[in-house]
Order: sequence, then structure tokens, then C-alpha cells
Amino acid sequence: MSNFNQTPSGERIHIAFFGLRNAGKSSLVNAFTGQELSIVSDVLGTTTDPVSKAMELLPLGPVQIIDTPGIDDEGALGELRVQKTRNILRKADLAILVRDASLPEQPAEQELLALIQAKEIPYIIANNKADLLREIPPAEGNTLWVSALHGLHIHELKELAAKIASAEKKDRPLIRDLLSPQDTVVLVVPIDEAAPKGRLILPQQQTIRDILEAEASAVVCKDTHLEATLRSLSAPPKLVVTDSQVFGKVSKIVPPSIPLTSFSILMARMKGDLPLAVAGAKALDTIRSGDKILIAEGCTHHRQCNDIGSVKIPNWIKDYTKAQPEFIFCSGQSFPENLKDFRLVVHCGGCMLNDKEMQYRLKQCKEEGIPVTNYGILIAYLNGILPRTLEPFPQIAEILK
Repeated sequence: MSNFNQTPSGERIHIAFFGLRNAGKSSLVNAFTGQELSIVSDVLGTTTDPVSKAMELLPLGPVQIIDTPGIDDEGALGELRVQKTRNILRKADLAILVRDASLPEQPAEQELLALIQAKEIPYIIANNKADLLREIPPAEGNTLWVSALHGLHIHELKELAAKIASAEKKDRPLIRDLLSPQDTVVLVVPIDEAAPKGRLILPQQQTIRDILEAEASAVVCKDTHLEATLRSLSAPPKLVVTDSQVFGKVSKIVPPSIPLTSFSILMARMKGDLPLAVAGAKALDTIRSGDKILIAEGCTHHRQCNDIGSVKIPNWIKDYTKAQPEFIFCSGQSFPENLKDFRLVVHCGGCMLNDKEMQYRLKQCKEEGIPVTNYGILIAYLNGILPRTLEPFPQIAEILK
């Protein structure tokens, strides 16, 4: 099966395994997945980086399994590994704390459990190496006694994980709740040097799928063909959704009577905080030379010469503000722990991040009082059309009044 047809990581339930070194995390992950995903050894600290595996966990569906380094790792490198493990908590939908059932509970395990509970992450305690006990206690609530070596209660662990994760899973429409059966949506997809060869980017794929889920129709065209496409339709479309980069051009073509928004704004509504991002765009009017602006992306694609995040947005901000702010860039799983030096955070739609990670980043901005906005919202604001792009969401449009 092509990777392009698989459920992306950002849409999978993330189940992460935590524990001390040699508690048997990697062995349990291998037993859980039915594959030799992680290296198993009696040597302390064999797992030095988080290891991920996409799989199907029935009846839950697509999940991302993550094996992490031991939380008791030592030394300078050990501290870095522990920090990577703690960072995984930012995106864990379910935490499985693996203990060595033959040993007393350790302070580091108690600390980790307290942290998991403080972050309100659903969790399971898997007491591994239960085969070493004289008598194996019965399961109690979210605590199980298992043996990765002998396959003891692995099925029960998977069933409990699916049950807990299913309870946390939310249906998050991207666009289908805005549509009725038989509606038509026009999607504007520029094909330029930044467009990936042979495929559409993830938000475009997901929007098409969600339109079909609503029993509606998607008409896809390039920005250069938009006028002809609109004329060819027997009736006006219910909505036009465009790539944010051509907002200015598209807004002049689409009549005011037809609602207009962007893929990025739809993503901000689905997995972000649209009111927060709308309010954050107003910070552009206070930007001065020397202010630091963080441009954050959830993916790690190869940047093109006219890249949206590292080139276009900084240039547009400088043109709008008539200032020379300092731009800092981060991508992938990296995101600054301290935001106090930034005047504004501009984030991508987050299609490659799961909900937990995206919400963590937004919460960090809110707690530190740093305005945060989204690529599409920022570009609409710069073009003076933000109120129009929010018309499909009347409750959000009130924020601008």
C-alpha cells in the first residue's frame, strides 16, 4: 500500500510506553505490536531515542505506538534522553507505564505517574515480568500484570488500551459539518515550485475526503483556472476553499456572495483554537523592529527557494508592518520550551501533529501570554479579508467586532 494512502501520524491515536531502564518496555512494545520494533537487551539504556510504529489496533483503528528511553537514564546524554521522553507526553493520547513487577515501585516511577496524572493523560500501569512472581494478581482497574516474554495478558492489555483510547477519541469534522448532501465545494490548489510532485498536500487530501463524507462534491482547480471553473458551474458553489498563499488573488475572483475560506483556517478550526488564532493575528499591528517572531511548522519538508514559512510569510510581515522583526524558525517535533522572548508565534495548520501536541503548543502560548496565529489567518489578515474568510463560522466572526 502506498504511504500516501495511509492514515497520517497526526490523525492516529498516539500510545506511548514509559518506564525505567530494563523494565521491559521494548519487549512489551514488541509483544504489543507483534513485531520486532525495538531492540531488546539486558544492557541498561538500550533504547536511546523514541521509536514509533504505525499499526491498526482493533476495534480502535489506526494508532501510533511509541517506545521511549528509560526515565531513569543517567549522565549528560541520559538527561537529554529523559527530556525526549518527557516531550513525548505532549502528544500521548494514552500512556502505558511499564513497571518491573518483581521490584518495589521506584521514586522515578511515582514521579512520572504524578506527571501523567497532572497532565490528565489517560494511562495504564502494566506490571511486566509477572512470570517472576509466585502468584499473579488479577487485573484491577487500569492496572494489569503482564509478561512480554511469555505473552501473558498481552491481549488483555491491547483490549484495555483500545477501550480507554476509544473513550478519548473525538469526531472532529474538517468541513463536512458546513455542508449538506449535493452541495458543491470548489477547492483552489496552486501548482507551483513548492507543490509536491505527483500528489496533493495532506490538508487538501483530507478536505476532499471530508467533503465526500458529507455526500457533497469537490471541484478542484488551479488558481489560474478559477474564473473559468466558477463560470462552468450551473449553480454557485456552497463554499470556496483556497490555499492561503493565493488568498489575495482568489478573493478578487470569488464574488462576495460566495463564502470563502482556506485549508489552513479549516485546520485551525479542526485541531487548533480558531478564536485564539484570530485574536492573535491582531498582534501584527504592534510589531516593531527587533521583535522576535517564531514561525513554527509541524513537518520537516525540504524548504524551497520561495518557501511559505521561511520566505513568503516573513516578507509579507515586513511589508505590512514596515518593520524589521527577527524571525526564528522551528519545525517537526521541536518547539521552544520558553516563549517569553517572542512577540508573536505564527504556526502552520498542524496537519502532521496530533491534537495533543497542537493543543500543548497553543496552551503554552496562552499561559505565557504570547499571541499565536495560523498561516491562513495571518495571510487573510494581511490581505484585509479576514472577516470575509470567517463568514462560514459566524460565531468566530464575532471576535473581530
